Amino acid sequence: MERVGIGIIGCGNISGAYLKAMASFPILDIRGVADLNRELAEAKAREFNVPARTVEELFTDPKVEIIVNLTIPKAHVAVALQTLEAGKHTYSEKPLGINFAEGKKLAEAAKARNLRIGAAPDTFLGGGHQTARALIDQGVIGQPVGGSASFMCPGHERWHPNPAFYYEVGGGPMLDMGPYYITDLVNLLGPVAQVAGFATTPRAERLISSEPRNGERIPVHVPTHVTGMMAFAGGAVVQIAMSFDVAGHKHVPLEVYGTEGTLIVPDPNKFEGPVEYLRKGGQFEDQPLTSPYADGNYRSLGVADMAHAIRSNRPHRANGDLALHVLEVMEAFHTASETGRTVAISTAVERPAPISQSIVDGRLAK
Repeated sequence: MERVGIGIIGCGNISGAYLKAMASFPILDIRGVADLNRELAEAKAREFNVPARTVEELFTDPKVEIIVNLTIPKAHVAVALQTLEAGKHTYSEKPLGINFAEGKKLAEAAKARNLRIGAAPDTFLGGGHQTARALIDQGVIGQPVGGSASFMCPGHERWHPNPAFYYEVGGGPMLDMGPYYITDLVNLLGPVAQVAGFATTPRAERLISSEPRNGERIPVHVPTHVTGMMAFAGGAVVQIAMSFDVAGHKHVPLEVYGTEGTLIVPDPNKFEGPVEYLRKGGQFEDQPLTSPYADGNYRSLGVADMAHAIRSNRPHRANGDLALHVLEVMEAFHTASETGRTVAISTAVERPAPISQSIVDGRLAK
């Protein structure tokens, strides 16, 4: 199969994980990396033995078909729109945009140009999550009735070298970590129909303890503790908590409850397991992982799937409709908190096809 040319814009902290994982997918032909900080792009190019290019060079290179957009969240849509204008497909880091209105604008622009949108997270394609999906589809938990999703930590200023953007508009725990959890839940249970929630900002500023900005104080412009409920179209109701204000807790990342059993789903920020299943009246037991991509960090699996989908003329899984639906759900928690009302979700999306049905030679094919 003919390789698909890839251009990467944004050479920050996450780019290394993408570049390392892309080596696992022969269909991906990395044509270059670019960043407004040329030195950063050149350093990343040397590290991974790929060309350092300018943004304009990537946009005008006829062999580049997909631009992978790894810029900061508030630049995602602007860069993606430029990508579409250049006649190329776009795949963005999460979230798709910082609000539903701009995400919808991007989706409409892609449709008008007959181009594809892809977006992280793609961790739901990992072997742990696909195994959980298969168990639910087999009916082992019975009718899904509920669940819980929990990401709570003291804040990213403890470890990230440049954490300020996590506390600017477009940041916060819901837009930062919510995509992993909500995307996986849509993969498992289908679309969300309604949202209720509360969002608070306990602290007006944060103290950085990571290097090189240790000791610097940064302002907080977004809610940093968000909690609420999601009512899924299929009937399940799931509670969620996303926080940068919790010192510690004992909740597992993701649980799904059914009339006949319970699943402990892996951390949605990872591709691997374990998956645990409790049959009603029994005990939790580890389940064998039945899908590939459960043995490492494949943080470009969604790009590879998109590339194969382009060549095979089929839908890709980490697609724009899914990302837009998740973005609307995340924004709804803030709307619900501000209005004191339950928010109906206007978008609908189909669950992506299981990945295990299209693996050939350890790679995506059909």
